[in-house]
Amino acid sequence: MATETPTELHADWRDFSHEALPQILEAALGCFVEQGYHGTTIRQIAASAGLSVPGLYHHYPSKQALLVAIVQEAMRDLWARSVAALEEAGDDLAQRLDLLVECLVLFHANRRELAFLASSEIRSLESAARDAHIAARDRQQRLMDGIIQKGVETSAFSTPYPREISRAVVTMCTGVSQWYRPDGELTPHEMAIRYQTMTRMAVGGGER
Repeated sequence: MATETPTELHADWRDFSHEALPQILEAALGCFVEQGYHGTTIRQIAASAGLSVPGLYHHYPSKQALLVAIVQEAMRDLWARSVAALEEAGDDLAQRLDLLVECLVLFHANRRELAFLASSEIRSLESAARDAHIAARDRQQRLMDGIIQKGVETSAFSTPYPREISRAVVTMCTGVSQWYRPDGELTPHEMAIRYQTMTRMAVGGGER
């Protein structure tokens, strides 16, 4: 059986109409967001998923396994969307920056609970899982690092601080998951446009 590439998985990386997680993980996510990882019991997750505790253990052997599966899916989904966005952008650095920012904002607005948990519960991951998650997060960060650094080297961007700006832009975009509400002033798309403008100003890329 052929393995799907990230682009095939997210040919339309702006589409968030499908469910983010399988039912059991969705139930665990809701419990973790509401009560915190350590404040949630397996019994509560099982009840939320409509399962018995043994039924839940048939799918996931522990609460830690549930958390690991959730954060892995968060990073896999974001990575696949990011790769697809950059493929759409092509080689133009300003367009690559614009679409990666759009991708980050859309993901953290539309998958805010998933993104929030993947960030806030790193402390609850056990050693090997924490190391793997940090490696996935660093790989994601390098996408932005590479675009801005190359932009500076080719004079497409004028910031004297490419590394720091890259971190600041990613932090700004990922922070959306902490405060965004669907009934707020802006839609995710409208917010992405504003964030693109702010990012261009930060890198010294001018208006598009």
